[in-house]
Amino acid sequence: MTDACDACLRRAFLIAHLAPRIAGLLGRRDRRANGLLSLSDDDLLAAAAGRRVEQALAFVDGVDVDGERARLSAGGFDAVCRHGDGYPGLLNELTDPPAVLFGLGQAPIAAALDEGPAVTLVGTRRASPYGTEVAYALGRGLGAAGVPVVSGLALGIDGTAHRGCLDGGGIPVAVVATGPDVIYPRRHRSLHERVRTAGMILSELPPGTEPYRWSFPARNRIMAGLARMTVVIEAADPSGSLITAEFAKDLGRCVAAVPGRITSSLARGTNNLLKDGAVPISGTEDILDELFGVRNHVLRDAQVSRAPDDPLLAQVLEAADGCDSVHAIARVTGRTAAETRAALGRLEADGYLVRRDLGGWQRTAG
Repeated sequence: MTDACDACLRRAFLIAHLAPRIAGLLGRRDRRANGLLSLSDDDLLAAAAGRRVEQALAFVDGVDVDGERARLSAGGFDAVCRHGDGYPGLLNELTDPPAVLFGLGQAPIAAALDEGPAVTLVGTRRASPYGTEVAYALGRGLGAAGVPVVSGLALGIDGTAHRGCLDGGGIPVAVVATGPDVIYPRRHRSLHERVRTAGMILSELPPGTEPYRWSFPARNRIMAGLARMTVVIEAADPSGSLITAEFAKDLGRCVAAVPGRITSSLARGTNNLLKDGAVPISGTEDILDELFGVRNHVLRDAQVSRAPDDPLLAQVLEAADGCDSVHAIARVTGRTAAETRAALGRLEADGYLVRRDLGGWQRTAG
């Protein structure tokens, strides 16, 4: 779907054209371009183009919007603007909503984010083993529960949350600081393809645009804007993840954090968020509580009508609700450890169970 209007398309290509000038204007300390991105086209040109206003005006006038739409469509890209039906309405609550969202993947997902709650999972690029474990488990648990997972496709927590969501059979939504087709970091080439196939890759920058320092915090506002809840899993202070949490707080959305070791610099940001009133998260159940109000009612409703036909599997599934280890389930069911492990493997493979963050299992809603 490439139905973005002429004015919005020109605006998007103008921002990409001015991207190097915006980078120079902001400098190294202040990398947030949200003030600039809320300016009108004329004011943005005056602020960012400097002595090259005439050149920038000529660029804008020369944008062949019909040709760009044709190229986008031929490349398999979607482009929806603020005036179109496919644009996520939640983004309009931003002070500077992106004029156009360029996307690769399953187009209906973007619009559907208004219908059911999505969760943004973010954190440090230099994740600890603990942070990596939690990010994967939360991503997978939310994916299995049918809750879209928004993140930034970065190294560390972001990429791990996407992998967890994918392995849980969920809907990953990656918001990137480049054009949607630009793979950054390069080592995430296969993950980029997996997310594109199962979900959606979104950006306010046109295809082919390379990253800038300011475009990372700029994309963070979109990540916060798309979700009803932002969870910071592991973050130093300061960090880009805290910028995302700040955007979410400004929007009046729920901000949550995973507690970390008080001696870890990677937990300083999350622990400070908790001091400031963020919701503490110890597992997927806590997130679902915040989203739906009653503990796991989404999961429980699905469980009432969904049970395996095999008596052994049904018995192990029932016992897994209250047990945190293979041996505990074996004791309850009277089965051997080997039989129990095999049954648990079958239940996970068939989508009845996912592993909890720090041990044990949780029924899915799938």
